[in-house]
Amino acid sequence: MQRKVTSARRLSGIISVPGDKSISHRAVMIGALAEGTTEIEGFLASADCLHTCQCLRQLGVSIEREDDGSRNDDGCGKDKLIIKGQGLWGLQEPAEILDAGNSGTTMRLLTGILAGQSFTSSITGDASLCRRPMERVAVPLQLMGARITGTQLSRHQGGIYAPLIISGGNLQPISYKLPIASAQVKSALLLAGLYTPGWTEILEPVVTRNHTELMLEAFGAQLEREGQTVRIKGQLPLKARKVTIPGDLSSAAFLLVAGLIVPDSRIVIKGVGLNPTRSGIIEVLQAMGAKLRITDQVEIAGELRGTIEVESSSLHGLSLGGEIIPRLIDELPILAVASLFACGVTEIRDAQELKVKESNRLQAICAGLTRLGGQVEELDDGLLIRGGVPLQGAVCQSFGDHRIAMALAIVALGAKGETVIEDAEVVEVSFPGFWSLLDQLRSGAE
Repeated sequence: MQRKVTSARRLSGIISVPGDKSISHRAVMIGALAEGTTEIEGFLASADCLHTCQCLRQLGVSIEREDDGSRNDDGCGKDKLIIKGQGLWGLQEPAEILDAGNSGTTMRLLTGILAGQSFTSSITGDASLCRRPMERVAVPLQLMGARITGTQLSRHQGGIYAPLIISGGNLQPISYKLPIASAQVKSALLLAGLYTPGWTEILEPVVTRNHTELMLEAFGAQLEREGQTVRIKGQLPLKARKVTIPGDLSSAAFLLVAGLIVPDSRIVIKGVGLNPTRSGIIEVLQAMGAKLRITDQVEIAGELRGTIEVESSSLHGLSLGGEIIPRLIDELPILAVASLFACGVTEIRDAQELKVKESNRLQAICAGLTRLGGQVEELDDGLLIRGGVPLQGAVCQSFGDHRIAMALAIVALGAKGETVIEDAEVVEVSFPGFWSLLDQLRSGAE
């Protein structure tokens, strides 16, 4: 599906965004492993999260969805999931191959859970996911005692790729130092650690998003955290509870940048998750000169949330790298867009992880922004962006990547003429309603 986007003169509105994708995945998985019935409010009914639900149904978990499409006053969704948890040992061997679709979170985290089961299962995904590396999660799980086999893409490219075959059970605790900063790998090991007789320990090179730890603790798991090390004690039951999911900051970031770069704009987004391990984008935008204000902060089950207000701002470039990168890795494509409208040069380094996302995001965002006239150079581990260059609408490719499609839609708001985005439907992977919210912000300014 093509989507045509024209420049905007002004954006205005008070809105909310769908539930956090990372938290939605984790709430469903942990609720499935808990004893009792878990109710999830604000679940993100995106393609990725629905694949997680379907995989768990194939594993014998009852999941019912109540969907009325509305939102509460605090910005959280009224959509609900009712999950009848099976306990740690109640999952059933699936009759068919599990399909994670395009979701790396689904595949990697479920692999951790499946490693603890006494049966053999197989999990695959779409063509894009089957090109993403799974050795990073398979190797430590193998050290714990699971048998995991996959495929190699070619004789010249080693490693382990989906489809994966997982034979689990009888896991043993390990102490493992992650070679790369990855919340997905950390989470997979924590979930596998639920099945070990003792403490499983993970040492991170840089602290990554901690949604899994917070969710496990909310369900009664015993965890310890010290600096960049997290430990979990296995074979303790989880207890069902109610979960309220905040709005997704990664989704909100696209609309925040839209409000910053379009003249005379003011956008208020309610009920957005403000977890400190995810809020790097807010810190960077403020450092670039963004008029950005946060109000109504509240913490629920360890997750901070609040209202974010932005106004059109004069931005300036900066240099980024190091420990902040894992805290805004998903927001780097839209940060590149903000940099196009900033004075001076923005340099992003230490972002090589973007090469193994749904697309090679360094390559994809560079191609798209260059197509529109932006001066963007792809580096080995990042981007070099020269701001303040006039942009002109063009036909652009999403490369099948939801964040690239949304980033192109936002930059098109500040480009002359019309921009056409190919395969624009991929935004449904993480942000159902994205296009209608853009239309709402346009109409709110009229």
